[in-house]
Amino acid sequence: MRIAIINGPNLNLLGKRTPSIYGTKSMEQVLLSVQSAYPDVYFEYRQSNHEGDLIDWIQEFGLLALNQEPCDGIVLNAGGYTHTSVALRDAVACSQVPVVEVHISNIMQREPFRRISLLSDISAHTIMGQGTNGYLEAVKWIMNKKHTNI
Repeated sequence: MRIAIINGPNLNLLGKRTPSIYGTKSMEQVLLSVQSAYPDVYFEYRQSNHEGDLIDWIQEFGLLALNQEPCDGIVLNAGGYTHTSVALRDAVACSQVPVVEVHISNIMQREPFRRISLLSDISAHTIMGQGTNGYLEAVKWIMNKKHTNI
């Protein structure tokens, strides 16, 4: 099984940026815990502060015709682009594999501009407010979905 984890802007600062909201774990620590919980899964991790990179990666992992090695799902934390990017929404809508939207905080309890997600209604599943455990929950959801579709 192969799962892509794609993080958007400012998530490279995880553990340093506003720990009261996003926690104190670095993304490296989060990835180690995910890999340790699911040792038989091959994870491909990407992070960028640039919208076009995220779109390219969603296409790379989500469009089976472009993908040389099958990907079973995408865990996507689009950061601030969640609220603003129609282009990212279009890329997610085109994905042929399930995309699970993850938010470390509960965006519905944040500032009004953060309560809008352009991705939730087209994502296969959304997880928010679970802290960095949301990444584990997203992987679990993809694995359960894969096993129930076999």
